[in-house]
Amino acid sequence: MFTPLKEQYQNDVVPALMEEFEFKSVMQVPKITKVVVNVGLGEALDNAKAVEFALNDITAITGQKPVVTRAKKSIANYKLREGRVIGLKVTLRNERMWSFLTRLINIALPRTRDFQGVSPYSFDGRGNYTLGLREQLMDALRCLPGVGPKTAQRMAFHLLERERDS
Repeated sequence: MFTPLKEQYQNDVVPALMEEFEFKSVMQVPKITKVVVNVGLGEALDNAKAVEFALNDITAITGQKPVVTRAKKSIANYKLREGRVIGLKVTLRNERMWSFLTRLINIALPRTRDFQGVSPYSFDGRGNYTLGLREQLMDALRCLPGVGPKTAQRMAFHLLERERDS
């Protein structure tokens, strides 16, 4: 099943990239392989229900149950103990990834107040792109009426992940 965004990528973006960067093969063109949705839960130390609310929000947004991330070591300055829940993450691939990107690009980002576009400086040196969002976009991403974000203060999305050369 093709989403309109995937068709546009294959029909418009790939040929444009091949022409601009003078790639000889389609296999040289960077591909979007996965999207990682990550939520940091700093308030989970004080509020035990924060993890449950964030878990429900991420599940509703992505359609997939998130993995709980835990602290690897204790840090006294942050009142953090080893093994405590510090966040949630979901890795989306294939059709779920394209569906999520379609909703993000066509619904959520245009509804952002004072949206000036995404920053070209958010690429790291390895071809990954990171996008941070505030809570105001959670309703638009979720696309479900009457359900609002309760705890997530900031979400990060690793949108482009280049395949590593072995």
